[in-house]
Amino acid sequence: MADLVVAGAGMAGLAAAARARELGADVAVYEKGDRPGGSMLLSSCVVWRYREWETFRAECPGGDPALQRAVWEGLDDALDWLESLGAPAVARETGNPRTTGVRFDPLGLTRALAKEVRLGEPLPGVPDGVATILATGGFQGDPELVRRFVTPEPLVLRANPWSTGDGLRLALGRGAALTAGLDEFYGRNLAAAPSLEPEDFVRLAQVYARHAVVENARGERFTPEHWADLDVVRWTARQPGARAWYLVPDEALGEPVRERTVGEIVEAAREAGAPVERRDGATRIEVVAAITTTLGGIRVDERGRAADGLWAAGADAGGISTGGWSSALAAALVLGKTAAEDALR
Repeated sequence: MADLVVAGAGMAGLAAAARARELGADVAVYEKGDRPGGSMLLSSCVVWRYREWETFRAECPGGDPALQRAVWEGLDDALDWLESLGAPAVARETGNPRTTGVRFDPLGLTRALAKEVRLGEPLPGVPDGVATILATGGFQGDPELVRRFVTPEPLVLRANPWSTGDGLRLALGRGAALTAGLDEFYGRNLAAAPSLEPEDFVRLAQVYARHAVVENARGERFTPEHWADLDVVRWTARQPGARAWYLVPDEALGEPVRERTVGEIVEAAREAGAPVERRDGATRIEVVAAITTTLGGIRVDERGRAADGLWAAGADAGGISTGGWSSALAAALVLGKTAAEDALR
């Protein structure tokens, strides 16, 4: 019998398994999907933290301070550890002066961590007497749970299709509790193209809301406050059809957004077949809300403990980004690694 069971082979589950094997444990990793890597493989794979602790607390005021502190303090060492295992770093900056972190090649990172994963096998239940880490990736892939907790409107799934709340259900069955913020999520507004494939999720994200006028089908406008693109996608998710329109003035088309300009992002939407039209010195683009990960979930302590013999990490664990946003991959990495260490003590 294995010393440790891990449910899920995304960032959290793979980090937990890799650390446990370093500690000499026999690990069984169950992954219901047909590949390892989870939603990490569909992301830009920037793993970051706020430079200042006070900024983290201000940005995510509803989170558990002890849990947040564990992630914030543990990330730098965890990033060094990832690279020591062969995860290839692509860049050592985040594009945001208030944050610090590393961008990895997601496929290379997955290859560095994924060893002996039981693909196509969901964890049937929490085994008695064996330490178990739940890292199944949240519940964004379950339309019924999304309708119950997040929005009744239909959202595009900008993530792997296998994160359907398995960890949440298993944890509740063992007496674990849930956090606040079950209605919060991270996502992006995507160009409303006729078809959206996983390889389009980064390219077709319309990440320039601060340069646009945003309105819904009724002509009602929304002004984002701080995290412009995140504020807007959460608003869009609750509009009719989970759709909105961006009106971008010509003078904003040259504005830089990471490695592209606003105009280049708009052109990618046009090329994909999304409704893009000219209007009196501006461009109007239709967008649709897409959910990447849920933020509320299983309540854990700063070591990832959820109940006797049970730990949770990654998007299965809530209480970190509550009230705002912080790096999901950072939380997954740190808590996955920490949960393995705690489970094997």
